[in-house]
Amino acid sequence: MSFNQPRFRVRSQGGFGSFSGSPPPRDLLILLGVIFVTFSLQFFAASAGFIQLVRLSPSVLSGFVWQVITYPFVGYGGASLWFLLELLILYWFGRDVFYRLGRKGFWRFLLTTTIVAGCVGVIAEFVIRLAAPSLASPYAFHLMQGQTALVTVMIAAFATLYGNASILLFFVIPIKARWFLWLEVLFLFFGFLNAKDYPGFIGGCASVFIAFALLTPGGIGPVLRKWRLRLEQLVLQAKLSGRRRRRKFDVIDGDGGNGKDRWVH
Repeated sequence: MSFNQPRFRVRSQGGFGSFSGSPPPRDLLILLGVIFVTFSLQFFAASAGFIQLVRLSPSVLSGFVWQVITYPFVGYGGASLWFLLELLILYWFGRDVFYRLGRKGFWRFLLTTTIVAGCVGVIAEFVIRLAAPSLASPYAFHLMQGQTALVTVMIAAFATLYGNASILLFFVIPIKARWFLWLEVLFLFFGFLNAKDYPGFIGGCASVFIAFALLTPGGIGPVLRKWRLRLEQLVLQAKLSGRRRRRKFDVIDGDGGNGKDRWVH
């Protein structure tokens, strides 16, 4: 099944910052506002309990299934400037993705990606608790909460839609947008090394792949076939190289097998 155009309709052919002259999307501003409010509510005793109920946690395995839907809209982390920087990054990338997909396409893409990725993370947590309880981490889902999950999804969407655009990594190093798909996986891996968050790492990587699959023209099928053909080509080349190396030592009798005149290829 393909979730591409016309389901996710292309509105324009811009790139990072190409809509700087356009008014900020109201939907995106509302999204940022919801994340900021929920982030603030976690610091008050009267509302902290509610925030825990809607944030993705191992409690989802006990029946709190709504967390798979609500977790991207609940701000996460400590009170620091990093939270504001994440919101700014979310706005930068989300603005271009919103104008590219349109309002309906944007929300369809966002909900599909986060819900499916959340389900993948929950399945990973269930398997870990069932098969290897010692690997269960107190920081489960740390890598795919709130604005962090949305930033991951929006960067993956931008990297897929605007693969040839240039972005300044760390505001210094120019790099093609398409490489951010792999960079996101690398950053998730570094976060995993620190927190040992298996479900968060698996769910985060799933969100990158799902975003890429949904927005790739023609669907993910042609891409997977291309990768399969490349893999088959590499395997064939390895086999041929191995045969050539073995043939260098093949011994052929030149006199009917008496062993006097022999040639080595």
